[in-house]
Amino acid sequence: MRKENRTFYFTVEGQTEQLYLEWLQRIINAEPATKYTVKFNCKIEKNPLSRIKQLAVVSKTDITHIFDYESNEDTYQRQFMATLEQMKAAENSGKNIKYHLGYSNFTFDLWIILHKADCNSTLSHRGQYLELINRVYGEHFQNLDHYKKEDNFKRILGQLTLEHVRNAIQRAKGIMKRNHENRYILHSYKGYKFYKENPSLSVWESIEKILKTCNLL
Repeated sequence: MRKENRTFYFTVEGQTEQLYLEWLQRIINAEPATKYTVKFNCKIEKNPLSRIKQLAVVSKTDITHIFDYESNEDTYQRQFMATLEQMKAAENSGKNIKYHLGYSNFTFDLWIILHKADCNSTLSHRGQYLELINRVYGEHFQNLDHYKKEDNFKRILGQLTLEHVRNAIQRAKGIMKRNHENRYILHSYKGYKFYKENPSLSVWESIEKILKTCNLL
């Protein structure tokens, strides 16, 4: 019996995030137990407001914006807040859009690592993820740009299964639970909530929702 389709919308900062979502779509659709056939409508677009100007929607549409909380430095903080402002402006555009925050502190690489291992230590710079990536994936990438080359990143994804995604969700939940227990401030801006402490992330929330919708979690 042909399965009903479900479409999920994303905007992402770069190719790495897009490749990940393309991979996730494939493995969900290859899973016999999935309730739905999924399609991820994903576009590389740093400005969420620009994205919705190109999007024709009829009913209420949820979109997740996946991007990085790169640093506590003023420049990066302003960029992060500006993106949240764009997300809220997109919601107020009259297009019946609901934007969801899919951030990673410091970088999407944290989410990739969580598929294979815990990552609970506080890092001081995004470049420190390289050692962890090499360790958990058995690689020897020279730098993060080398790791993010399309062929190299696809090789990383080739090591993963749907069970790794489930494990990443549980590890991410553990990180956020510890942040709450440590009484870190859960900041709120324009209605979006986030921790400034590393590690923290919310990208898992939309992935969890998709797996639950498909009866895969």
